[in-house]
Amino acid sequence: MNGIFEKINSTRSNGFNFGVERTRAILDGLQSPDKKLKIAHIAGTNGKGSTAEYLTEILIAAGKKTGTFTSPEVYGYFGQFRVNGKPLEEEFLADCFSRAYEIGSRIGATPFEIETAGALLAFAESGCEYCVLECGLGGLTDATNAVEKKEVAVITSISLEHTAYLGDTVEKICAQKAGIIKNCPAVVSSLQPEEAKRFFKKLGAIFAPPSGYKLKMLGEAQPYNAGAAAKAAEILGIEQKFIKAGIENACLAGRLEVIKTDRTYILDGAHNPQSFENLAAFLKNYGAKDNTVIFGCLSDKDADKCLALIKDCADGIIAVTPDSYRAMDGDKIYALCKKHFKNAERADGVRAALEKAVSGTVTVCGSFTLLKQARDRILK
Repeated sequence: MNGIFEKINSTRSNGFNFGVERTRAILDGLQSPDKKLKIAHIAGTNGKGSTAEYLTEILIAAGKKTGTFTSPEVYGYFGQFRVNGKPLEEEFLADCFSRAYEIGSRIGATPFEIETAGALLAFAESGCEYCVLECGLGGLTDATNAVEKKEVAVITSISLEHTAYLGDTVEKICAQKAGIIKNCPAVVSSLQPEEAKRFFKKLGAIFAPPSGYKLKMLGEAQPYNAGAAAKAAEILGIEQKFIKAGIENACLAGRLEVIKTDRTYILDGAHNPQSFENLAAFLKNYGAKDNTVIFGCLSDKDADKCLALIKDCADGIIAVTPDSYRAMDGDKIYALCKKHFKNAERADGVRAALEKAVSGTVTVCGSFTLLKQARDRILK
């Protein structure tokens, strides 16, 4: 991998340093590439990646050249930065990121801030008309909110997460997410707790009903994610035939992804209680027999509630520690797994866990950081 990406990663020591000022300074230094794009900005707790994928496919179907920036990475770093659904070439992206890094490194910018500005530069220089931009964390002070020109803001389903950063009530989290609504129409998914519905109704947001289209993506939340993307596309003036085609073509890795080999593997990036509710419902409807869960999570996640939701969906669980500087302590993960599952083991990594799992169905969940290792091993 080009050295610039390692340099950017080295700025991780700047830590969580929220605010839009540094990203805006980088963008201004790059001649404001964000102002050359028609931006659809997406915030929310769950469903952002899926909604971004639906909207991207709609725009592609309509013949609009579209750049898409999503995070975190699932099956590869470059998959976060795509034009018309395809990852940008490493050499081109490295050049754009180098220019963003040159400015960002002088002002203490974080990796995400540099990546955000670099991605927008890459999209503009690729000749994109549209940009589908997913928030990293929150909205109001997220680096992606440095962009000044937006065509539409989309809010997906809201639940309690990252409470140390975003607030300890649904209303406080809504206020953070609503920060992306700046001089543009706002579309809100109708899959919301009542507190969120009341909050966004007061703002005059447009509530999107669930989609009635045939979907490739699995799970009870997907009609709502597709519905939010469809309503946003309508606001952008996209014809219904392209909305239908895009939604029905959309497919996103790592979201209730089913792989069948000698057994059935279910890979899901569920990482908070709301997404674990969806996973539990899927496992029950899917009728997964003889199921073993492989679970690991990051330190800021409510693992106790997540595990409680799936304890009746599996016969056993194997605890692993994600390969991340943000990983929850392995002893704590294992202790919580033992609390909720009679048959609980631990393994030194995903590969070892897959070798231990001898059941007919294996479900890998808890963090996107587990999925790439699992998928690579499974397909080998």
